[in-house]
Amino acid sequence: MSQVIADLAPIAAIEQRIAPLRQHLATHPLYSAIDDAAKLRLFMQSHVFAVWDFMSLLKALQNQLTCVTVPWVPSAFPQSRRFINEIVLGEESDVFEGRTVSHFELYLEAMEQSGADTLPVRALLGSLTSKPLKEALQPVPSSARAFVQSTFSLIESGSLHAMAAAFTFGREDIIPEMFRAFVRDLSHRSKDFSIFAWYLERHIEVDGENHGPLSLRMVADLCGTDGRLWNEAAEAAERALQARLALWDSILEEIQQAR
Repeated sequence: MSQVIADLAPIAAIEQRIAPLRQHLATHPLYSAIDDAAKLRLFMQSHVFAVWDFMSLLKALQNQLTCVTVPWVPSAFPQSRRFINEIVLGEESDVFEGRTVSHFELYLEAMEQSGADTLPVRALLGSLTSKPLKEALQPVPSSARAFVQSTFSLIESGSLHAMAAAFTFGREDIIPEMFRAFVRDLSHRSKDFSIFAWYLERHIEVDGENHGPLSLRMVADLCGTDGRLWNEAAEAAERALQARLALWDSILEEIQQAR
């Protein structure tokens, strides 16, 4: 038990360091600004790019924590490789209404159900087969483009512990808690958002029960007792939250201009 506490002690220091950013996210005026279906559709049209680039961050972690080449050899982090494989299974091959679907594909279905525009994100996916990422991102809304670029900058750095920290502190655990009550109420008034509500509730379920604690263990596993790695992990967590705040600011501005 003492070893577990020792391993996770620096986690508390990171959480304290990023607390002001998380508080800013928790009280961001974007949430109260989304007060009708049209505004939620605007939100989804930008947020979908964050849902998409999350998969690339996840796959970058899987590439480094597991062996995805032949011949296979065991990787150095058995606990973390199990965790990341569990995440990949859920994110890439979840089960919704008896069929297998990735959360990103399900998000697209939620957008289509609600009447949100999926053409920009589908155009991005189509462009990636023939264009480099930087060029394919050019038609993407500027707010979402900046967010995606920040994610891929981290991926391209190849820093495993930094990617794990951004994944743990800056991604999955933010949106569901913020929108749970709001989306449940909206889906009650309009069936057009029932898939979106399921998507958020699903993330609340898996992150709260299992993935959240395991992701903290992954950061501890990768940083060990190296103070430099822990500091770099904290910096990566801060940058991830700052990028999210910038995305929220931009979406709020778009919503206000649409009025």
